Amino acid sequence: MLELEGVEAGYDAAQVLYGVSFTVGNGEVVALLGRNGMGKTTTVKTVMGLLRASAGQIRFDGTRLDGLPPYRVAQAGIGLVPEGRQVFPTLSVEENLIATAAARFGTARWTLERVFGLFPRLAERRRNAGSQLSGGEQQMLAIGRALMTNPRLVILDEATEGLAPLIREEIWACVRTLKAEGEAILVIDKNLSALMALADRHVVIEKGRIVWSGTSAALAAERDRVETYLHV
Repeated sequence: MLELEGVEAGYDAAQVLYGVSFTVGNGEVVALLGRNGMGKTTTVKTVMGLLRASAGQIRFDGTRLDGLPPYRVAQAGIGLVPEGRQVFPTLSVEENLIATAAARFGTARWTLERVFGLFPRLAERRRNAGSQLSGGEQQMLAIGRALMTNPRLVILDEATEGLAPLIREEIWACVRTLKAEGEAILVIDKNLSALMALADRHVVIEKGRIVWSGTSAALAAERDRVETYLHV
């Protein structure tokens, strides 16, 4: 479904990604692993058109994405849950969700009622502004907002970072539900144990280069080696 082939990107004269190549299949969960500053978020920004690739190709269902503006990437069927949540602070929970739904195409697979069913806490806070929510509630809203675009692939960038343990488990339960429903997911997170239980495959990036990839079973067999890249 999502294919990166030889992707290079950076910021002005500073190159960050060097020939990054990996795929996410239909209904597959892939974890992108690496220490801070190794290129994970830069990879996500490049996929979403927030950063222009200087070389390589990015394809989604065979259609070239590199060079497209972010709204076209989203319309192609990729929903982003960005690092730092980035909810609209002055809009209510319901307005945050409706705002992204307005740009989607096709049959509405995700509705307000369905998102509220996934996150009952958001239903209780539907009239509250984004700025009035806790960090965990904002993360739920960020996920719900991505789902309201009717994505065929969801990208989760550090979705559990900085959250209390109970809230983290609620987020992981949501991701497991999405996986069970056949949603393709690219996930970035530091919780290796949770990712090994969830993801079908793992891709490790170091200094902008892919240095290891494999299944959860392969990761378990080579965990010591992989952790040298992660410094867990």
